[in-house]
Amino acid sequence: MAQTDLTIAGVGGQGSILAGVILGSAAVTFDDKYATQTQAYSSELRGGFAAAWVIISDTPIEFPRVVHPDVMVAQAQDSIDRFGNVLKPEAILIIDGDMVNSTPPGVKQCYKIQATTIARNEFKLALVANMIMLGALCSVTQVVSRTALEKAIVKAVPKGKDQINLEAFNKGFEQVKPL
Repeated sequence: MAQTDLTIAGVGGQGSILAGVILGSAAVTFDDKYATQTQAYSSELRGGFAAAWVIISDTPIEFPRVVHPDVMVAQAQDSIDRFGNVLKPEAILIIDGDMVNSTPPGVKQCYKIQATTIARNEFKLALVANMIMLGALCSVTQVVSRTALEKAIVKAVPKGKDQINLEAFNKGFEQVKPL
């Protein structure tokens, strides 16, 4: 891997930004890679857009802005509507099938996981949908090692919540399917 540019996007409250922070931290802290992470969100408390852009590289990163992502994780239809038009033609798209109804035309590699349903029904906690999506991302791309992501999750989440977040991550890793 030379460099991978990623967008992780959803709506406020879904944890897209936390997922981006964990991904960048895993790359730098536990996989000895270079990473940059930026984020943006709208001013609404919940329901507005939220996005994280992460670049992971084996070499120093010269330009820290994601312009045309290699990978996009979409946790809401709004993510596709806002950011789907800038994907590279060969990009990988990973969607929460509960929240995304349509994908951009021309996407050749699309993976789906019912992250919201799994989070609510199996974990009784909608907040872990982002960890499910992070597990799916890890499974599909291997942009960062599974071990590095597991360590970064434990480091990032509140004490006592690490086990359920790791279980959600592992469920996403195992359940993601090509669309």
